[in-house]
Amino acid sequence: MTSNTDRPLALITGASSGIGYELARQFAADGYDLFLTATQQAGLERTASEVSASGARVEIFTADLTEYDGVERLFQAVRATGRPLAAAVLNAGVGLGGYFVGGTELEDELKMIQLNAVSQVHLTKLIVPDMVARRAGKLLYTASISGTMPTPYEAVYGATKAFLISFAEAVKSEIKDSGVEITLLLPGQVDTNFWPRSGMVDNKLAVGEKASPVKVAEEGYQAFKKGEDRVVAGMVSSKIIGNVVNNLAPDTVKADLHAKEAKPGSGLKQ
Repeated sequence: MTSNTDRPLALITGASSGIGYELARQFAADGYDLFLTATQQAGLERTASEVSASGARVEIFTADLTEYDGVERLFQAVRATGRPLAAAVLNAGVGLGGYFVGGTELEDELKMIQLNAVSQVHLTKLIVPDMVARRAGKLLYTASISGTMPTPYEAVYGATKAFLISFAEAVKSEIKDSGVEITLLLPGQVDTNFWPRSGMVDNKLAVGEKASPVKVAEEGYQAFKKGEDRVVAGMVSSKIIGNVVNNLAPDTVKADLHAKEAKPGSGLKQ
């Protein structure tokens, strides 16, 4: 992807499936060329094949963003295109459910922290200085309404998303006069492979109603395009929780409410 093109270039992480795949479709349809990354080569190839039909030029790069070198290699590959990033969609993330004491593995939690939090800081540190120097660029972070409340039975996952929200808002304040825009996408429950991958298949959240990733990506992209601070995307119930309940209720109440929905086995019929 080194030839000249008038189309802007967008980096999208976690682009092989789910929200990332749908965001790639949104960006490509709106005139962006894409640099896509994920750990799954086959998924990336499928995404690239489908979004290129809209006229986008697409480059894919497999990388494990839980590793420092994976982030560095990704950034060097983007720089090798010789093109500035007009947009960066930092979407890659994983979940993990279960009892913190006796139900989850520390190794899995530390890897999740690396992907959901550390890699976000690392990529932002590498990407944003050039945008600020050019006084142009936009970032979209996929967080979660889980970051607006304590999340029992997803204790570390919710904390990583709370970190991401706080981090993105802080950086946004620092660079508010630079011409660079930052938007946070906060989905509720979404119908993706997040649930089996996170080990949550039998709680109320996992078996209940979920939003389409198409809808979430559309709402996220429109908020990004308008330069909005954040958008709670998906179901009406998620919007009420993210925009109203979690802004009013104390943390102890929010934690108890989430525990009822996320407790392992809570979705099984009695």
